[in-house]
Amino acid sequence: MGLGFARQLAAKGYDLILVSNREEELSSAQEELCASWPVKVTTRFQDLALPDAADQLFQWCTRDLQILPDVLVNNAGMFFFKELGKADLERVQAMINLHVNTVTRSCLLFGEAMKERGSGNLLIMSSMTARIPAPGLTIYSATKAYLKNFGRSLSFELKPYGVGVTTVCPAAIATPLYSLDEKKTNLGLRLGLIHTPDWLVRKALRALFHKRRVISPAFMNVWLPPLIRLLPGRLVDWLWKRIK
Repeated sequence: MGLGFARQLAAKGYDLILVSNREEELSSAQEELCASWPVKVTTRFQDLALPDAADQLFQWCTRDLQILPDVLVNNAGMFFFKELGKADLERVQAMINLHVNTVTRSCLLFGEAMKERGSGNLLIMSSMTARIPAPGLTIYSATKAYLKNFGRSLSFELKPYGVGVTTVCPAAIATPLYSLDEKKTNLGLRLGLIHTPDWLVRKALRALFHKRRVISPAFMNVWLPPLIRLLPGRLVDWLWKRIK
């Protein structure tokens, strides 16, 4: 999905700064983008799940590159679906760092600088699961709920200074994040239960540039969270025992 944002922003004429912990994919993306559009593409190999990742990124952009972005896309994420135990503490902490700590600090650091400048846009990727607290999604849904509330609240604080904050809560998107095999992914796409990254990115950027606060694209966002909330607790217990 990050590559999708990069492609569509490059098509709009934006120079890009790409940040990822996947060095080979960064290099490949840089080559593709520079070959396809007349834009400058700078890359940074960095683990955004480290506690001080946002501070390092902000200093690198503003001090070393002397650049304050017009658009900051907080898209990095991780996912796992399982019953939690103490063996998962390291992964749990990494998810909290990546989804909560890094996004919060990035938005406050870059947002304050944008506020002083009088313009800018922050985009935060939450999820439909922000409305679905469920077994197996314990940390993922909790962190996404934080992002939804944080982004909406921050949008009111920064709007008077010309800075937009848009939080996107997508339903299922065909990315490697969920580890679905190709057959299941294609079936979901045909049924309209899963959407392509390009589809989502178009909607997210349109909402961002129109200064919308929160969007929840896809019809699944309309019916699935309310349906899950209606399930009796005993039924959820029964289902979880059979799928965990």
